[in-house]
Amino acid sequence: MANSIIWFRHDLRLADNPALLAAVEQGGPVVPVYTWSPEDEGEWPPGAASRWWLHYALAALDADLRKLGSRLIIRTGRTVETLVALVREAKATAVFWNHRYEPAAVQIAKDVENALRRQGLCVGEFHGNLLFDPRVTLNRQGGPFQVFTPYWKHCLSAPEPELPKPAPGRLSRPRQWPSSLSLDALRLLPTIKWAEGIAETWVPGERSASDRLTRFIEKALSDYSTGRDRPEKTGTSRLSPDLRWGHISPRQVWHAVKRSTRRQSPRVAKQAEGYLRQLGWREFAHHLLVHFPHTPEEPLRPMFARFPWNGSSEHLRAWQHARTGYPLVDAGMRELWHTGWMHNRVRMVVASFLVKHLLVPWQEGARWFWDTLVDGDLANNTLGWQWCAGCGADAAPYFRIFNPVLQGRKFDPDGGYVRRWVPEIAGLADKHLHEPWAAKATDLAECCIRLGRDYAEPIVDHAEARTRALKAYDRLRGRPDR
Repeated sequence: MANSIIWFRHDLRLADNPALLAAVEQGGPVVPVYTWSPEDEGEWPPGAASRWWLHYALAALDADLRKLGSRLIIRTGRTVETLVALVREAKATAVFWNHRYEPAAVQIAKDVENALRRQGLCVGEFHGNLLFDPRVTLNRQGGPFQVFTPYWKHCLSAPEPELPKPAPGRLSRPRQWPSSLSLDALRLLPTIKWAEGIAETWVPGERSASDRLTRFIEKALSDYSTGRDRPEKTGTSRLSPDLRWGHISPRQVWHAVKRSTRRQSPRVAKQAEGYLRQLGWREFAHHLLVHFPHTPEEPLRPMFARFPWNGSSEHLRAWQHARTGYPLVDAGMRELWHTGWMHNRVRMVVASFLVKHLLVPWQEGARWFWDTLVDGDLANNTLGWQWCAGCGADAAPYFRIFNPVLQGRKFDPDGGYVRRWVPEIAGLADKHLHEPWAAKATDLAECCIRLGRDYAEPIVDHAEARTRALKAYDRLRGRPDR
C-alpha cells in the first residue's frame, strides 16, 4: 500500500492527534515528519526558550514513535519545497497535518496544500489543537467576538468537545526510510548555560504533560480559585507549554477535568468550571488572532496606535534584568529568566509595570516574553499584552494600574515568592518585604542590605508613574491634563 506522511507541527503527541489517526486509517505505512523552517514563521520564529523546549520535545516524540516501531524524520528548509521533495523520496500519496492559527503558519499550510494537490496527492488538514474552531465560532451578526464572556457562553452552548482518541498501538513502517537530519543538526540548544534553570524545571514530552495534568487534578484543582493567584504555591496546572507544543490536547484536559468532578461536591465542580474557563481564554486568544491577524504587531483598538509612549531603553533593560527595585516585579522577571515560565498573576503585574509605570510600548514586552517563555504562544502572548496595555479585546482599562506593592502584599502575603527569587532581601520583615525602601535604615543594616548596591532602589515612584500614565492616556483621548 502507498505511504502516508504525518506532518507534525504544534501537535507533538500520539494520543488524540486527528492527523496521525487519519494517516493510520489510510492503511499503509506512515512516515512521521517534522520540518524546521523558522524562516516560514514570519516575524515570529521560535524564541530561545522555545527552541530549547522544541529540542527535547522532538527527542521525546521520536522516542515515543520508536516504541510503536516508527521514527521521526527531521528536515530543514522552506516548508513547501521540503515537503514536496520528501513526498517524492518517500513515495507518499497522502499528507496529513493539524491546523495552526498563526497568520504565517496559515499561509504556509495553504501553499503546501496547493503544491501537493497540483501533484495529485491526497491532503488532509484537521482541527486538533483547540476545543472550538475559531473560523466558524461567530456571533449573531456573523462576525468575531471581541468580549470574552459572550464568546465563552456561545462556546458552552455548542455541543461538548468530542472525547479524545487514544494513540495508535502500532505504526506501519515504510520499506525504506527517507533520510533524516539528526536532532543536533538543528542547533536548537543555546550555547550558554542560561538554560540550566529551564532544564531543572521542565521535562518536555507527552508523558510529562499527562503527569502534570494528573498532579494538578489530584492536588490543586479543588482549591483552584484561590490557589491560582498565589505564585509561591503550585496552584495552577502549568500545562501552558504542553498545550503550546501539543504534548496534550485541550480535549484531553477538558474531559480529564470533567471526569474528576464526578461524584465530587458542588464546590469542587465550581473550581473545575473556573479552570476550564481559563482554557476558554486560550480559545478566545486564538479566536482573536484568526480574525485580527495584525494584532501581534498593532493594537486591536486603533486609537492606541497614537499612544504617547516615552519610556527609556534604560528602563526597559532594568525591567528585563530584574532591576526595577519593586520586589514582586523583579521576582517575576527572575523566575522567567531562570525557568522560562512565570506565574500568570505576576505576568499581569510585570506587564502593567512596563507599559504603565515605565511607558514602554507593549510590543517590547511581548518580544521579550516571546524569547524567554517556553510557552511562547503567539495568540496568548498577544492577548495578554494587549489586555494589560488596555488596547485589545475585553482589555483591562488603561487607567487600571496595578500597584506592585499592594499586589505583592495581597498575593504573596508571607513573602515566599519574593524571598525565593529575590534572596538578597529575604531577611526583611513581611511588612517591608514588598517595599524595602520604606524600611528603617537600622532594619536594612540588620539584614545587610544597602539599597542601590545589594538591591536596586525603585527606578520610578509609583504615585508619580501613575499620574504620568494617566496624563498620557488623557492626551490620547484628547482630554486636558489632569
